[in-house]
Amino acid sequence: MAVTKKVAKAKLELEEEIDYSLNDLLLRGRVSAPATTKELPSGDKVVEFRLIVTRAEREGVDTLDIAAWSAKMRKIALSLEGDEWVEISGSIHRRFWQSPGGVASRWQIEAAEILRL
Repeated sequence: MAVTKKVAKAKLELEEEIDYSLNDLLLRGRVSAPATTKELPSGDKVVEFRLIVTRAEREGVDTLDIAAWSAKMRKIALSLEGDEWVEISGSIHRRFWQSPGGVASRWQIEAAEILRL
């Protein structure tokens, strides 16, 4: 009986360690305007643009901030024009920085792949 309890306890601990989270998204929309390059205080460069996505259930659109960090994605993002249709695959992240009013943050989509439609 003691062995069975030990096995059950080990199984329960193993199940608690499994992380089922997933941060993977796919978006299709129109580029709102040409992308811009930003150099961060760290020296890293990021190219940012906004994607306009039509809402499925209600009238209206959402405008989402897209960031391209890799050299390849920065190059593609800089070649995009306003009103161009694209598909973005990537993940969502919350960015934090120090502002004059204290810590600030915003949600941003990190593009792993950008495809023209």
